[in-house]
Amino acid sequence: MVYSKVFSIGCNVSKKPASFIANTKTLEAVYIDKNIDLVNGCRNGNRKAQFELYKLYEKAMYSAALRIVNHEAEAEDVLQEAFLDAFTRIGDFRGDTTFGLWLKQIIINKSINCLRKRRAEFVSIDGMEIAEQKTDDHQELEWKVEEVKAAVRRLPDGYRVVLTLYLFEGYDHEEISHILKISEVTSRSQLMRAKMKLKNMLEKTGGRDEHRN
Repeated sequence: MVYSKVFSIGCNVSKKPASFIANTKTLEAVYIDKNIDLVNGCRNGNRKAQFELYKLYEKAMYSAALRIVNHEAEAEDVLQEAFLDAFTRIGDFRGDTTFGLWLKQIIINKSINCLRKRRAEFVSIDGMEIAEQKTDDHQELEWKVEEVKAAVRRLPDGYRVVLTLYLFEGYDHEEISHILKISEVTSRSQLMRAKMKLKNMLEKTGGRDEHRN
């Protein structure tokens, strides 16, 4: 059986070639131009422009919040607060990045604050020696997407958030350390432990694609 999407545990993310980066920047510029009228409308307090931007980003931002807070009602609260904050502070948006990236940063910050109110712990383990888990590039395990999503939701908050920020949101360990106010060592260790726990959970539930050639 072939699955259209797979998730590889412990895979290395290669750096993008210069041509890819150049193309990405070009596409981003087009994207900014496409929505700049809506952003400017929001600057002028145009309710219709606000509603249009809300419709454009609602689903993606809700998903980002849900991956972090792991609670539908809280994710909805984060979404509403983030949009309200974004429209209130729209003057702070300088246009040096896309509106979507700027909004996602607000979403992530509010999601982390939500977790802190829930007293989620991001335990510092500086000074502890943790063996780096080695993976065989020729024996990467492929998993069904829905199995992975379900397993990620069952991870402890600390593991789930670091894994989400690193794998799904694209932050590096330096950025994660600033967001969560932990050290880079802790971020790396939490990620490694999260991957190990996730892999064990998937193996127990039979999430591996056993029909892989």
